[in-house]
Amino acid sequence: MLAAGGATGADAAGAETTDADKARAETPPLDELLVTGERPGPGMWRIRRGDHDLWILGSFEPLPKAMRWHSEQAEARIEASQEVIAPPDVDTDIGFFRGLSLLPALLRARHSPDGERLEQALPHELYMRWLALRVKYLGGSDDEHLRPMLAALDLYRHALDAAGLRSDDEVWNSVKQTAEHARIPIQAVTVKLHIADPKSEIRDLDEVSRDAEIACLETTIDRLETDLGAMRERANLWSLGDVAALRARVHPDQHIACLNAVFTVPALRAQFEAAKRQVDEAWLAAADAALQRHASSFAVLPLREMLQSGGWLEQLAARGYQIEDPDP
Repeated sequence: MLAAGGATGADAAGAETTDADKARAETPPLDELLVTGERPGPGMWRIRRGDHDLWILGSFEPLPKAMRWHSEQAEARIEASQEVIAPPDVDTDIGFFRGLSLLPALLRARHSPDGERLEQALPHELYMRWLALRVKYLGGSDDEHLRPMLAALDLYRHALDAAGLRSDDEVWNSVKQTAEHARIPIQAVTVKLHIADPKSEIRDLDEVSRDAEIACLETTIDRLETDLGAMRERANLWSLGDVAALRARVHPDQHIACLNAVFTVPALRAQFEAAKRQVDEAWLAAADAALQRHASSFAVLPLREMLQSGGWLEQLAARGYQIEDPDP
């Protein structure tokens, strides 16, 4: 295949090798040693009204793979509570994905609608940067036929694994296990999002802007080239409970660029925004009910969404609750 710029044969192969080697050489070393073993994570926010308390643990991703979260302080709060509020969730009609009749449409959504390879779809310089990271993190995997947005997600997932990081629900699963063992009721916060026409929803993915998908991949590559070491540092800070240092380390989030790619389809943007509003309302209603009924309750929320402007803590403060930060 012709390489961009007209080089062919050995010249093209040599140019690609040089560019890939250069990109690899410019990737910062991962010199931040990751925390291992059992760690407590941060303290809890205390939400107060009168003599009733809601204790909130801020979860975080990614975390060190070799770390296991265990907090005796959190366990004591869970066991002393009358209710644990689960992290909010959106329940969609995922069962339809198992329908064989939808498989062709799903595959079209996963791959570029026009059958382009990434080498054809991306600007040459960006393709070479992706190729260097693919060699580094994906090994022999071939993502050439994935649409750019899904290639970004796959690359990010493998890079985290290679960097000794993981994104999972370990913190919530541990809280849930403690609550179940102590027979503390768990209040689910689930918004049911009914998809009237699943086939149409999948076909809508074919309408996502190609330029926006490429921006998603480019932002992901930017982050992996420049922020992976800092991601390890932030994972350590959460593991050691240093919330103040985490607050001071504003970091990029390529997921916003990738969401914006999906949002180039107006119907998908409208559905997401409606679901987000419902999730906010459902969780705040659960928090209100817990604080009204119980002397002590416990919840887990993503730390990033708690601390951001307009996030959960600001919304609780706007409702008149007193907010106490974790002890330093």
